[in-house]
Amino acid sequence: MAAYVVMEPPGRGEKADRSAFIRDGFTWLGFLVPPLWFAWNRLWIEAALAFVVMGALSMAAENLGLGLAGSLLSLLVSLYVGLEGQGLRIAALRRRGWHEWGVVQAGWLDDADTRYALEVEAHAEEPTPAPRMVPDAALARPAQPGMALGLTHVPGRP
Repeated sequence: MAAYVVMEPPGRGEKADRSAFIRDGFTWLGFLVPPLWFAWNRLWIEAALAFVVMGALSMAAENLGLGLAGSLLSLLVSLYVGLEGQGLRIAALRRRGWHEWGVVQAGWLDDADTRYALEVEAHAEEPTPAPRMVPDAALARPAQPGMALGLTHVPGRP
């Protein structure tokens, strides 16, 4: 079974149909062709960065006469994208305002979608809690622990 991270779009009023399911694990296509995989997933800055880094490593290895070691350096970039590519996709969605709903365990993407829809439907029937009349103390501004430009009163001093 695979774990799918469910990302919901910004705006809580949106339907669950626009949710993104990102399979947590190694991505073979990201390992084989990192810049193309980044571009396919609309990670433009990461695609350009991977292209430049892989090109710079290849050119440096050729200029220094490293031979096979230069290819292994470029392989490190591919290995990183293969291992962390899905995490970079999740981080990009967070930067765009998406929020993580949770993780769904399923064998296939369709099963993950079904499990998520059933879970959302079950939680939709629960009543929403009434708003608090008393403000929450956790939302209050924390006390400032230091001096503030000499305009503070120190107890015990005139």
